[in-house]
Amino acid sequence: MKTAEGTNYKVADMSLVEAGKMKIDWAESRMPVMMALREKHAKLQSLKGMKIAGCLHVTKETAVLIRTLAAAGAEISWSGCNPLSTQDDIAAALADQGISIYAWHGMNTEDFYWCIDRTLDFKPTLTLDDGADLIFRVHNKHQNLFDGIIGGTEETTTGIHRLRAMADDGALKYPVIAVNDAETKWDFDNVYGTGQSSLDGIIRATSVLIAGKNFVVAGYGHCGKGCAMRAAGLGANVIATEVKATAALKATLEGHEVLPMDKAAAVGDIFITATGMKDVIVGRHFEVMRDGAIVCNTGHYDCEINIGDLEALSVSNREIRPNCREYMMKDGRRIYLLAQGRLVNLAAAEGHPSEVMDMSFANQFLSMVRLSEEGKELSAGVHDIPVEQDQMIAGIKLSTMGLSVDNLTQEQIDYDSDYSAGT
Repeated sequence: MKTAEGTNYKVADMSLVEAGKMKIDWAESRMPVMMALREKHAKLQSLKGMKIAGCLHVTKETAVLIRTLAAAGAEISWSGCNPLSTQDDIAAALADQGISIYAWHGMNTEDFYWCIDRTLDFKPTLTLDDGADLIFRVHNKHQNLFDGIIGGTEETTTGIHRLRAMADDGALKYPVIAVNDAETKWDFDNVYGTGQSSLDGIIRATSVLIAGKNFVVAGYGHCGKGCAMRAAGLGANVIATEVKATAALKATLEGHEVLPMDKAAAVGDIFITATGMKDVIVGRHFEVMRDGAIVCNTGHYDCEINIGDLEALSVSNREIRPNCREYMMKDGRRIYLLAQGRLVNLAAAEGHPSEVMDMSFANQFLSMVRLSEEGKELSAGVHDIPVEQDQMIAGIKLSTMGLSVDNLTQEQIDYDSDYSAGT
């Protein structure tokens, strides 16, 4: 595809600028926590002197985060963290506003890493990640940047899991704050954001009726739980598959059927993977799927569905709708793969609603501020979000919704820690 290039950007089409600006304006009207943080930290210039390299889905919500980082004084260089999740009008609008950005929808793997490399050209002091590809790239190819990097953040469950493994091996060379592990991220973004946006992506790509379908959710973590919740709300019969006994038990007690994938494959109508693990759906599962089965993924990487197995079992395939490819099996059955096995909520829809990303990106922003102030004192490794930050963000969110909570009296506070008090 043709791309538009400038001295500090490469995007798909600069004629999309106005459309992108309107979407960003809409997101800002739905993200009051971010706007409150922008107003405060623009005055303080909390990130002045910081150079932030970001690798995160280029959506209208991400644009609000980028604008807020810039308002607080940071220099920005950005790339998308998934080849199919960039919204080209948003990328164009950001480039028009002077943001250094390298991202377009539909890039190949070589382009993907080229874009990450360009964000590192200006020698960042902070890294901001979704999936940890930027951090991995620094460690694998740009070790000369270690001395200048104060710290970084990571947005996803999969990324944090891998970074903890790096830290355990002594391979992680700078501090990374686990944004994903903030309660105001994983218990809201992962559940309500993933659930709504994933169903949105499935419906946009297929236009099928969800009610009455056997809806198979692979992985009953926070993201899988959100998908199950929304599918059930639309009238689906939810079937969960799991490798973790406690997660399977939760699914059972929340009213869902639990089956191994080998059995679920034969009865499912719609399948969605949310595990972070490779080869969740493979050849033997495609062999027994019903005619018309729909398969998609909402995990960060595209390896959960073994597309090579699907291609090997099919005699032909065609794109029958945008983000919906029909695979014809040798016996005449048809299986439909959505969004090339990439994140269905971002590739086939617009990603999470602005309201829920308001809290996740508030955590990203405040973690950048924390690193700029304290990062040099933090050890290399993965660090948690302070509980106080979680509660502060939730409190701001509640206040913008016109809601409030009770406060403990001093007597209650004293009682809470009084180990001498009996029954």
